[in-house]
Formats: sequence, C-alpha cells, structure tokens
Amino acid sequence: MDKAYLEQTWSKLEGKVDRMIAQLGGKTPHVAGADGKYDDTPMEWWTSGFWAGILWVMYDMTGKEHYKEAAWNWDVKMEERFVQKAQNFHHDVGFQFLSTAVIKHAITGDAEGLRRGLDAANFLASRFNLAGNFLRAWNGDKVGWSIIDSMMNVSLLFWASETTGDPRYKQIAVRHSETTMKYGVREDGSTNHIISFDPDTGEYIESFGGQGLAPDSTWSRGNSWALHGFANVYRYTGDVRFLNEAKRVAHYFIAALPDDHVPYWDFRLESLEGMSRDSSAAAIAASGLLEIADAVPAGEKRLYADAAERILRSLTENYATWDRPDHEAILLHATGSGTVNIDTSLIYGDYYYIEALAKLRGWKRRIY
Repeated sequence: MDKAYLEQTWSKLEGKVDRMIAQLGGKTPHVAGADGKYDDTPMEWWTSGFWAGILWVMYDMTGKEHYKEAAWNWDVKMEERFVQKAQNFHHDVGFQFLSTAVIKHAITGDAEGLRRGLDAANFLASRFNLAGNFLRAWNGDKVGWSIIDSMMNVSLLFWASETTGDPRYKQIAVRHSETTMKYGVREDGSTNHIISFDPDTGEYIESFGGQGLAPDSTWSRGNSWALHGFANVYRYTGDVRFLNEAKRVAHYFIAALPDDHVPYWDFRLESLEGMSRDSSAAAIAASGLLEIADAVPAGEKRLYADAAERILRSLTENYATWDRPDHEAILLHATGSGTVNIDTSLIYGDYYYIEALAKLRGWKRRIY
C-alpha cells in the first residue's frame, strides 16, 4: 500500500478513535445499529475486550498517553466481573484477556496484567476435553461442542507457555489446533463452524452450521477466524502444517470474495439478493493474511499481502465512517449471522481493521 495513502488513513483513524473515546465514555461496545450508537454490553460478553484492545494498539503505535489512560482499568473491570460471574465466561476468555491484561503487561510490564492473563489461561486450559483433544465451546449442555472461533483463543495458551515456561498450555493449544484442522476445515479450505463430539469418548459426531447458513455452508467470519488462527499457531510453533492450513483457508477466502473484496456473511448463499456483507470478516482476514505474508518465502509474500491490502483499501474507501463524525463505529456493513446483527457495525471489525493497518505501518507486537 502506498505509504502516503496509509499515513493519510492512519491520521483519519486517530481522529476517529479520539472521538470514540469521548462518545463511548464507559460503555463496553459490541454492536452499533442504524443510529450509529454502540450498545453497552455486560463485561462477561465475549466482545468486551476489543475496545480496550483498540486503545492499547493505538497507544503502542503512537505513544500518546490518553489512549493508555482510557484502556488502563479495563482488565481490572474484567477480573471483577470474572470473579462475580465466572459461570458466564467460556472459551472466549482469549479474546477478552489478550486484548486487555496480556497486551497491557506486554507494553507496560504491569504485574497485575500478567497475573490476570495467566488466570484466564488457566481457566481456558481447564476447558480442554482429554478424550477428544478439543477446547469446549460455551457452557450449559454443550459439553461436546467445539467451534472454529477458538482458533483465535488458543493464542492465550501459547502466550502462557512462553511466559511461564510450562509446556502444558502449548500442548493443549496444539492438540486443539490439530483437532480443528482435522474436523473443522474441509479439503477445499472451507470451514465448519460448530463441531460436535461425544464428550466421554471423544468420538466425532457431526458439524453444525452455527452462525453460517447451513452445516455444509461456509460462514465467512468463521473462515477468517481459521485463516488468522492457524497463521498464529504457526507463528508460535514453527510447525509448517499450521502454515499450510492457514494458506489453504486463505486461498478459499480470497477466491470466494466478490469484486469489492468484502465477503457476504456466508460464502455459499443460495442467492446474493438482499444478502448483507460482513466487513468484520474482511478485517479479520486482512490481518491474518498479513501474518501469512510475514511467514512465507519472499516469492509468495505478495500473494497474501496484496490480498490484504485490497481488502483494507475497500474497507477504507467503501465501508468506513470518515464522513459521519457522530457515528461511534469505524466500519459499516458488518453482520453477526444470518439472523442477528444484520448490516451493523461490530467492535471486533473495528479492532481487526486497526490491527491490520498497524501491521502495515510496522507494528510487530502480537497478542493473537
């Protein structure tokens, strides 16, 4: 991407995030609808760390204290809720604590951030099913379910192993990744969302469509979670199996994109008429594609970097709210699934958009 264009975009982004600090106040944002106002969700909701993650990345990139000040207490509030409502937390503690406690410790050396991050890693490790070699998704009666999203959460376990020197966290993360590779990714690089196992024997039962259209469809954000997640696993392990898996998913994702490089909410919709895009899937994939570009030999880099830059340019020019200062989100036209949060703004889409742009500007710190 042209350096002048990138710097111009980053300048607009700084102005946007500064306005968001004032607009959001103490809210924990998840989704913004047509009115452009982000909601305020409970701290145990899976997206509760992404706003703080935005602030920490902005601080790391700029050194401007107001970003750090706005982010500082987020992991404190997260832990308070974790103590009060532990039963409401699940596999997504990776999303929640990587973007708050872990990055806080990584940037500032804060000892309490380290402790909170390790507590979250212990909680996540406790969800590992030994018979099936998978991390359990959600709570309640879903004892045999695993989901593609957790390919992003395993980074918390890899981080914990690197931090403590204890290989058990990494061993769990690798086993879960191998299971997801076997049952969560199809031969053509498309992905399943929910994978079901017998929780006692570990035997594979079936896959569900989950947030996608159908069991045999490909939910575009699930595909992007896998793309980014397997690239992360390769970064932590150096095991080329995971890089090849990330590339296989990336090839499917890139090939399935429409002309403007931002996917519809599912890649196998029966008709595109009236169907919504998912800018969050595009942003996640762009960040993951840049991870792959960093990992492959020089002759392959442009394939993945160019795809990421095409996505980011389209998001910047066609999906961003630069001309809507009262809008509290950065990206428009995101979709949670085919039944909820249709054509909205989603905070994790905003986060991964910023993460990807930061990588293009040389950001080397990794929390996922």
